[in-house]
Formats: sequence, C-alpha cells, structure tokens
Amino acid sequence: MQKQDYYNDFFEIGQQKINFSFFELSLPDDDPVYTLKKVMEELDFSGLLACYPNKGRTGFNPIMLYAVVTYANMRGVRAVDRIVDLCQRDLAFIWLTKGQKPQRDVFYDFKGKKLTGEVLDELNYQFMRRLEKEGFLTLKELYIDGTKLEANANRYTFVWRGSLNYHLAGLLDTIDALYTKYNAFLLDNGYGPKYDLGDAHMFVIEGMDKIRKIIKKNRERKLTKHKKIPNNTIIEIDHCSPLEIRKLQKNLMRIAEGEGIEFVFGKGMRKPEIQKLYEELEKCGKRLMEYKECFKIMGKDRNSYSKTDLEATFMRMKEDHMMNGQLKPAYNVQIAVENYFIVHGYVSNDRTDYNTLIPVLEKHRKAFGDKLEAVTADSGYCSEKNLLYLKENGIRSFIKL
Repeated sequence: MQKQDYYNDFFEIGQQKINFSFFELSLPDDDPVYTLKKVMEELDFSGLLACYPNKGRTGFNPIMLYAVVTYANMRGVRAVDRIVDLCQRDLAFIWLTKGQKPQRDVFYDFKGKKLTGEVLDELNYQFMRRLEKEGFLTLKELYIDGTKLEANANRYTFVWRGSLNYHLAGLLDTIDALYTKYNAFLLDNGYGPKYDLGDAHMFVIEGMDKIRKIIKKNRERKLTKHKKIPNNTIIEIDHCSPLEIRKLQKNLMRIAEGEGIEFVFGKGMRKPEIQKLYEELEKCGKRLMEYKECFKIMGKDRNSYSKTDLEATFMRMKEDHMMNGQLKPAYNVQIAVENYFIVHGYVSNDRTDYNTLIPVLEKHRKAFGDKLEAVTADSGYCSEKNLLYLKENGIRSFIKL
C-alpha cells in the first residue's frame, strides 16, 4: 500500500453508528475518540510511515495503530493484551479499527520497533505547535520537576563501582605476580635467548594508585570501626588490554611446542610448570575481560547498575518500606510543563536532578528554536553549570539556591 493511501484509508472514517440486524449501537457525540481523530487529521505522519516499506504485503494501517494506542492511553490502558481485547469488544476501539482485529504481536512490533522515541517526540511537538496556535501555550516558559520510578529489575542484582575497583586491584596484583613468575620462568630455564623473548612488563592503569590508597585507609578504618571511604574513583581501563596477557600465553605455547612439552588434563595427571602458568594467565585474562565489560556498561557518569536492567541505576527512593534507606534500581524521569500541558519528557539514569536540566532545555531548543525565556525549578537543579548555561542563553531562571 502506498503511504498516501494510509491517510485516505484512516481519515475517511465517517460512520458513527454500527448497525446490526437485531439492534443499533452508537457512540456518544462527546466521546473523546472523535476529538482524537480530529486532532490527528492535522498531524504529519511521514516520520512514522518512513518506518514502513512501500513494497511487500500490506499490514495494519500504522496511523490506525497509533490512534488505538493513543486512545488506550487516554483511557488509562497500557497492557497490550487489554488493548487487543478492547479492539474486539469496545465500540470506540472497533470504530477506530473499522472492525479489524489486530493481535498482540502487531502491537508489540508497532510499539517496540516502529513507534520510536524520535517518532513520538515529533508527533508530540506537532501537537504542541497546534496548542500554541490555539493560544493554550506560549512555549516561552517551562516548569520542570522530576521523580524516580523503580525499574522492573531485581533489587539484589547490583554492581557497584567501588566493589569493582576493590576486586580489580586484587586482580592486578595477581597479574603482576604472574608477570614476575613468567620472567623468572624464562630466566631460570634459559628460554629467553633461545626463543628470542625479552622480559614482559606489566601494563599500567591510571587511577589504580589512588584506589589502593583508599583500600589501605579503609582497612585501617575498619580496625577502628570507622565508616569506610567511598572508593568510586574512575579509572582509565580502556588502555588495559587482555591481549597483553594473551601474548604471554602464545609465548608459553611456542616454548611448549619447541620443547615437546604436552599439556595434560584429567584426574591424577601431573601438570608441567609451563601449563600451570598458562592456565593461571588464562583465568586472570577472563576475569579482566569481565571487569572491562562491567566498567563499559557502567560508563563514567554513574557508580552502579543492575544485572537484570543494565540501564537502571541504584537510587534512594521516596518509598522505603524497609525503613533502612535501601537503594533500588530506578530511572530519573523529568517532566517539563506549561499551563498544565506536558511539553517534554526526559528519562535519565542519573541519580541527581542537576545533570538533567540542560538536556531538557536542549531538547526544547531543538524542537522549537530559541523561544524559551524563563525556567522554574526547585533547588535540586541549582548548580554552577546550569546557572551559567541559563545566563549564556538569555533564559531567566527561577531556581531556589
């Protein structure tokens, strides 16, 4: 189906009554579904339709699916199974779908792959411009606040930067000892000159000295029963490569082949010294790869994440049923409002609010240009960086200091 046909197919809906042979049903004249359709007629769905190919089999009308999902949200319905049921039983949904019965896989594909954040934002901004045209909004003022929503993740699958740093320091000490053992092995057996192998030098990771100092202080503080110092130092682990360990393993394998030493496996078999060293390096290399992956997931802007939701950060929530300040995996959701209308929504995994203000304002500038004149927010958004940004962009700030 051509993309223009989607418009004609959906917006030619005119019937307000569905006649059956034994009775007649009709929607109330003030049903919100009519308002929804009228508003949608002025929206440009080219961004949504661009997600669909012009060739191939014709599926359900994407404009119709968007109308159904939006109307379901207006009715407070979020579950896909519930929407599917309403498309078969509710008169307003039947009117939107023209009697078609999309199933759950259709809505999952639509919401998960087609209705992206960019498409939703563009449709929302078109509606905001319509409200501006009608005089409901000026888009010159924003009132911003946020809240933390618990993620759908296990509360006890946490990964902490401080814990990673502690265990990484121990691992690096073990690797350093293996490097020393490797060099001694080559020297004692004369393999260095024979196979043209020089001494191996341990790689250096920036920031590890500071981490080791904190670990030492915490051990001393533990003896005096003082509270531990947070060990959340950000290290440059990108320069640390397990390939360096792999080079040593290749050298050991080359020596074993040259000397005719076979690696043995199984119960009761006595492993040669070169095999023990090879396997120790293998074990440390795998652990180092795991730590690098953990640091990569965590990034440099947070100190924790959940194993069952990698984007969620552990935060202190308002709801604390255990009354112990328990941290839970959550997201920081920001809402920018004007005249009771939500203009922007922004989801972050940052625990604090002051790092979310500039992204929201940048989002507003990209969508509507340099219209913004004033911002109102609480003291959680007060920081030197934010105040300088507001001053440089000529935006009046009503933020509690």
